[in-house]
Amino acid sequence: MRRQHKEKHNVSRIGWLRAAVLGANDGIVSTASLIVGVAAAAGSTSEILLAGTAGLVAGAMSMAAGEYVSVSSQADTEQADLARERQELAEQPQEELNELTKIFIARGVSEAVALEVAKQMTEHDALGTHAREELGITDFGTAKPVLAAFTSAMTFTAGALPPLLIVLFSPFHLIGVYVYIATIFFLAILGALGAKLGGASLFRGALRVTFWGGAAMAATALVGTLFNVAV
Repeated sequence: MRRQHKEKHNVSRIGWLRAAVLGANDGIVSTASLIVGVAAAAGSTSEILLAGTAGLVAGAMSMAAGEYVSVSSQADTEQADLARERQELAEQPQEELNELTKIFIARGVSEAVALEVAKQMTEHDALGTHAREELGITDFGTAKPVLAAFTSAMTFTAGALPPLLIVLFSPFHLIGVYVYIATIFFLAILGALGAKLGGASLFRGALRVTFWGGAAMAATALVGTLFNVAV
């Protein structure tokens, strides 16, 4: 008996991976930057913790709301396109068949074979075929607003917690330094993990995340130092 060949592609993770990496990265960078800025402005430990906690809650809710609205808009667009395609298939079946045939021809299939394939795929699943071939809507790419919002909120919270924990175990006068160093380390891990899950270079993934995260914290610390205010 021939064993079934199974393939698992990295692109199948793109829907939740993007939201997860974005949420965790934003959680780490925004919370750490807030903490470093407050610390640079010579706030007390309690003020730093309060600012960091408020940033965590506000950031998680903002990420969830923003992701939900954004992905919902994408879902609405997909549904509108599918509704229009469904109507065109019902009213103009021959035109849609010709359109599908031309798509296959453009990909290098001969006209006769392209027409036969288009007919068979239309008989099997006309709307699904046009959604995939004409609109680029696939199962793993379909917008899922609730999942994206939940993933972003949870990963933001997970990313924001480590900088807050560093504050609890750091001497007051070194809070900014400790949080900065620890955050760079956390960002490197996050970048490498995201790259690994996406099948990309671990070094490149870690480098780009730590560079921009470090720049954000440095800028916030500079503002806090110059104006002696929490930002």
